[in-house]
Amino acid sequence: MSPTSYLLLYLAMRLQIYKIYRPPQRLFQRLYLYPMSKTSHKSGYVSIVGNPNVGKSTLVNALMGKDLSITTPKAQTTRHRILGLINGQNHQLILSDTPGIIQPAYEMQNSMMDFVKESLIDADVLLYMISIEEKQIKDEALVARIKKSKIPLFVLINKIDTSSQAALETAVQEWSDVFPNAKIIPISALTGFFIPELLQMLIDLLPESPAYFPKDQLSDKPERFFVNESIRKSILEHYDKEIPYAVEVITESFKEEEKIIRIRAVILVERETQKGIIIGHKGEQLKKVGIGARKDLASFFGKKIHIELFVKVQKNWRSNPQQLKRFGYQQ
Repeated sequence: MSPTSYLLLYLAMRLQIYKIYRPPQRLFQRLYLYPMSKTSHKSGYVSIVGNPNVGKSTLVNALMGKDLSITTPKAQTTRHRILGLINGQNHQLILSDTPGIIQPAYEMQNSMMDFVKESLIDADVLLYMISIEEKQIKDEALVARIKKSKIPLFVLINKIDTSSQAALETAVQEWSDVFPNAKIIPISALTGFFIPELLQMLIDLLPESPAYFPKDQLSDKPERFFVNESIRKSILEHYDKEIPYAVEVITESFKEEEKIIRIRAVILVERETQKGIIIGHKGEQLKKVGIGARKDLASFFGKKIHIELFVKVQKNWRSNPQQLKRFGYQQ
């Protein structure tokens, strides 16, 4: 889109073309652990769902102003449900990043889709995200469920920086027909177009309640989870075909010192041939994975990183309920 098109779109959206409604009253009272101050406080869950590669994790990072979720051009980069906490003096917005909607082919993917369904249950606001070129709904049943939801629903048309004004207008009309009760909002999570305004709209819709988490907390996930994800991101960037999808990462040791964090992690694959590919000739490929992960982790933690990587075979772990429970995919 041209700069003029961006300006016109921005002005139109600032003029409140998309009308926002307040969320409905809760049916059940929740148990809150962090009491409200005398000043009114708002807190709630904003769930982001959509097909793979539409930019859900990029949006989470843009709204938070920090790279919490890993992002790559490959589909199914996000495997877990990750909560990102945006804290203000009088609000706590809990972003729920979810895996892309797919038709499951094995047990791990079933668990990934359970994360998506779970995010619909506790949402106070729902964001259904699409990319500007998207035409197909991959899960009609899930979309039907979303359309019946009584909470505020936004359909975010992402990647408008790659499109023309005419294509955008067509997309807005088409998705308005699919989701007649939703607010259709064009954005660019990558360039930041309409992200600050979207954040304020979401905060305004939060119900009054105490914070769900301590205000100094960034996510519901522990530090080792983000170590695992950074290593997996590096694998996604350095390998193709089946290799990135057959991999799981476990951090066996995480020792934080004043100026450095020392990490020992194991990369699990399903077959011996995959192990050889991950390691590479004289360990060169594995070294590249470590360099990429170390760079991201140093930025994330703000400290020097020393990382040791090992590769082991765990046959058919993606279809083993016991292993999936161990890796956090199942309760």
